[in-house]
Amino acid sequence: MSKERTRTSQPRQSEGVRAFKRGLDVLQEVNRSGGIRAGDVARALDLPRPTVYRLLETLEELGYIARSASDDRFRVTRLALSLGDGYDPGVVICQAAAPYLAELSKTLVWPVDLSTYENAAMVVQETTHSRSPLSIDRGMIGKRLPMLRTSAGRAYLAASPARERDLIVSHLRRIDEADDRLFLDQGRLDQMISETQARGYAIRSEGEYNPKTASIAVPIVRNGVVYGCISIIWIRSALGIEQAVTQFVSQLQETAAAIPVEV
Repeated sequence: MSKERTRTSQPRQSEGVRAFKRGLDVLQEVNRSGGIRAGDVARALDLPRPTVYRLLETLEELGYIARSASDDRFRVTRLALSLGDGYDPGVVICQAAAPYLAELSKTLVWPVDLSTYENAAMVVQETTHSRSPLSIDRGMIGKRLPMLRTSAGRAYLAASPARERDLIVSHLRRIDEADDRLFLDQGRLDQMISETQARGYAIRSEGEYNPKTASIAVPIVRNGVVYGCISIIWIRSALGIEQAVTQFVSQLQETAAAIPVEV
């Protein structure tokens, strides 16, 4: 009986291994090329186009590749590049930032988050929510925050190089979440980016994402690379945006500049 189970399960295992190998082959070809269209991947690897499209779509959903809106070529992301480095920059920044956030929480009683970009969202990696008596949210670690409706996402987009920002926005357009459509209007998007760049920080103050709270975020940037964002969140009825800017921005920026990052 066990032999029969082994025989019947073997083809399934082989199929899984073959699919996994094909996925790695596709990722390697995209990385080798520096930028390639789906049809060229299929020809280079001698694979059926439908198979290549499925694998590219999966790799894109996982955040390892991204498709350019201008020329429809696929390119690897920093997530894929981090595999060769032996570490993920997001992990490095989170480990380095933890003591700085703890120190910041002593002076800024409202909760502070550190988030990093991952597959069309900002993911909370470190937080002082559990230590803040003013927090109304718990269990924030690992929470995915929308790019266009949070200060962290806006800060990340505004600080990113134009090419990376265009790829992210193109990804958001393909996902086409109903709540994002208003903010994907090109005129509104361009205005948000330019205003955020001019200020050096991003704001969420009109009830977007969470109508009860507002937030400010600053990016952590080194040599043109955005490693993440630090955000402070407060109850809208307790504090106006002008007062919050006066109280919080300089300390957030000082902390973002002080966090050691390996570059």
